[in-house]
Amino acid sequence: MLHLYTRESLNALISKREGETKFGEKVETLSSQENLVEQLQQSEAKYVLFGIPEDIGVRANRGKAGATTAWKAGLKSLLNTQDNAFNKGRRVLVLGHLDFSELMKRADSFDEKSPEYHILLSQLVTKIDEEVTYLMFQIVSTGKIPIVIGGGHNNAYGNCKGTALGKSKAINVINFDAHTDFRSLEGRHSGNGFSYAFKKYFIDKYFMFGLHENYTSKKVFKTIDSCPERIQYNTFEGIHIRQEQGFSFQLNTALNFINNRPFGVEVDCDSIENVPSSAMTPSGFTANQARTFVSFFGNQKNAAYLHLCEAAPNPDDPREMYLIGKLLSYLITDFIRK
Repeated sequence: MLHLYTRESLNALISKREGETKFGEKVETLSSQENLVEQLQQSEAKYVLFGIPEDIGVRANRGKAGATTAWKAGLKSLLNTQDNAFNKGRRVLVLGHLDFSELMKRADSFDEKSPEYHILLSQLVTKIDEEVTYLMFQIVSTGKIPIVIGGGHNNAYGNCKGTALGKSKAINVINFDAHTDFRSLEGRHSGNGFSYAFKKYFIDKYFMFGLHENYTSKKVFKTIDSCPERIQYNTFEGIHIRQEQGFSFQLNTALNFINNRPFGVEVDCDSIENVPSSAMTPSGFTANQARTFVSFFGNQKNAAYLHLCEAAPNPDDPREMYLIGKLLSYLITDFIRK
């Protein structure tokens, strides 16, 4: 269910200062959920921002819970950036968030020791898929570009399906990630959103940017290597450790592969060094490299959406919430800056 944000609810998150105009003061909002598509069509904003504060898909994938907190941190930081010649709030409509609190309560009630535990979680993920797909479809069908803050990477499936339906054709995807999320079709979770979307042909071509060789199984490598015309990848070790090819070269290689049709831009925060996430890493891309990645692909005319997922700051640690919120707001403004 979509929880719509009003101008009043956003104002409560903005720290106004005399002589300054904050980004959040200029963003658009909607007046009601009625005639959502019609209102989006009438909006002059190019981008539509919404959150998916859930971690059911992460838990279904046996990952660390906590991805519910990134949306709140990211939104507050974004609203309090400066509105200026570089950052124009009027280009963004802040829609709200998909409220899965009831599903979260159900997930919390499941017995973790039960052999059915992960199956039950997967069943809840399919319900999340439906909601994400429908909202993405509504936004994309109006010609807008969604910006999504997760949540788990399970939501990539709804992003791909909804965008493909909104575009009336399969899309391509570039995924900045330490993992393929191309695991077996064993019930929905955060580790197989792309394999499900690929199997059902919502994705035509899929590029994985910066895979960690230590955390990609032989079986998955065999699967993706069997379909080079539709799936390609590079590895973090190839780029940074062995320095076989440069970061900029790889950006252009990936673009050449996916740029023949609209493409989604996916960023799993577990690929960024020392970012609290479901699979936090001490060795990964820097925040500045993530920003360069998002800026590069966001400036392409075929960029169809941005998804920032799996960040999991501790809500009881103000410093951590501030830092992760600031990182997410940097990535969003890099994506929309032309």
